[in-house]
Amino acid sequence: MGARFGPAGNAESFYTEGHKSSLDAPEWLHRLGLGAYEYQCVRGVNIGEKTARQLGEKAAGHDIALSIHAPYYINLTSEDPNQVARSRVHLMKSLWAARWMGATRVVFHPGSVRGDRKQALARARAALAETLAEAAREGLDDILLAPETLGRSSYLGLLDEVLELCRLGPNLIPCVDFGHIHAITNGLLVDRAAYAAVLDRVGEALGDEVLRTLHIHFSPVEFTAKGERRHRTLAETGYGPEFAPLAELIVERGLAPTVICESNGTQAEDACAYRDIYLKVKNS
Repeated sequence: MGARFGPAGNAESFYTEGHKSSLDAPEWLHRLGLGAYEYQCVRGVNIGEKTARQLGEKAAGHDIALSIHAPYYINLTSEDPNQVARSRVHLMKSLWAARWMGATRVVFHPGSVRGDRKQALARARAALAETLAEAAREGLDDILLAPETLGRSSYLGLLDEVLELCRLGPNLIPCVDFGHIHAITNGLLVDRAAYAAVLDRVGEALGDEVLRTLHIHFSPVEFTAKGERRHRTLAETGYGPEFAPLAELIVERGLAPTVICESNGTQAEDACAYRDIYLKVKNS
């Protein structure tokens, strides 16, 4: 099976067509020819078990692979043990929502950095290890947790930091956000060699199977000297990174990633554009 493409949450067009519930999303995405959907819990895990199970049934019926983005305010790097404890609760709630809907991956931001990055990483590793142990006790350790590469140096989320977190166990995989990497490296992703270096780093650190089924975020990103400023769309010119070099590498290396598009409002349409680039390369 090849790559799957889909949006993070619901595009503006989903609502302008009259849809009001995410339960309509699987059929809508299937009609667009997409195969993935990242359900957004970024402002809290507010979906109930009944609705989550209904979404999962609809997704399975339309061959839509589900993932979840956990709340933005998770902060495993904090020096405040109470904040870390609350963050672990949010991760566990996200795992339970994933279980109910049949999502296989939970993406999350590890936290912010104040002071020494190595100490922040150590705190995040300790908190994540405790979360993994709790997930195992609850029977949730078959769901993959995916720390995300982030676009500002004030966050813990450099590629090597994410890979270090993923060394904690087999149910951890990286969420490689190429837009964020592009932003934090001041626009480094401009050719195949730059993309290949990222893929090679993941494979060397975590193995070929993790690389083959990589979880990817991709969208145009505006950035400054401080890193990511905001997500843009393909209709807005002048913002990278370009998807074609990555598509070529995905095809040449026989990878089967999930590619989630986070464009601002046109995430479904831009996911279709990325899919079409991939298919053109694959079928050429």
